[in-house]
Amino acid sequence: MANAVSKTKKAEVVEFDASMFEQDAGAGNENIGSDDLALPFLKLLSGLDSLLDTHETARKGDIYNTVTGTVISGKEGVSVIPCAYQRVFIQWVPRGSGTGAPMNVYKPNDPAMPKTERSKEDNKNYVIGGDGDYIEETHQHYVMIVNEDGSTETALIAMKSTQLKKSRKWNSMIQSVTMQGKNGPFTPPRFSHVYRIKAEAEENSKGSWHGWEMSRENPVQDASIYARAKAFSESVLTGDVVVKHQNDEDKGEGADDIPF
Repeated sequence: MANAVSKTKKAEVVEFDASMFEQDAGAGNENIGSDDLALPFLKLLSGLDSLLDTHETARKGDIYNTVTGTVISGKEGVSVIPCAYQRVFIQWVPRGSGTGAPMNVYKPNDPAMPKTERSKEDNKNYVIGGDGDYIEETHQHYVMIVNEDGSTETALIAMKSTQLKKSRKWNSMIQSVTMQGKNGPFTPPRFSHVYRIKAEAEENSKGSWHGWEMSRENPVQDASIYARAKAFSESVLTGDVVVKHQNDEDKGEGADDIPF
């Protein structure tokens, strides 16, 4: 009896069509709200940051994305579109005594904000009659990161202490831009231009650290990117973007080790 020879048919290879992603755009995210998302922070790595002990390539002065974990060379920097700005006053508990989340976040001239007294030792504004709580003026720059491949990501850059001067400088750069329109010169929207943000070495009589450095690159030239930047700006202004601050001091990352 002849042995039966079984023939195995090769599985047909079906070419994947990436357009299916677009057809199903947003599917599976129907129940995701602003409270379920974490807006990434872009921060400068300090010399005491614990990430330097575990990351193979991260160096002091590099730029770190707190959500994606991406480390960007501080010397080379990254391109961003500034979309919105907020000035807030954050009340923190003493180091090591809380969860790392702020006690309160106040807007300028908020009557509920407690009175403070500035300490000559560390230049922090401590709440009068409090238990060591202090209030920190913080400038929040909402940006859209423009990657080299054309993709974009939203993020927040929080500037405080010595970086408040850099924040004001950046705001002045943005507001000083003028363009020529059919009715004459005008000030374009905040999200009209791309800026390069880098890290630069700074120092004073008490020590050295890295701070932000910004330069204007060019106007936004992609209509879809401009539309996304505008939409992000509007979502910030309407309160749809939730910022979840975390005090890096309580995580031992040394983000606040800038000498005053």
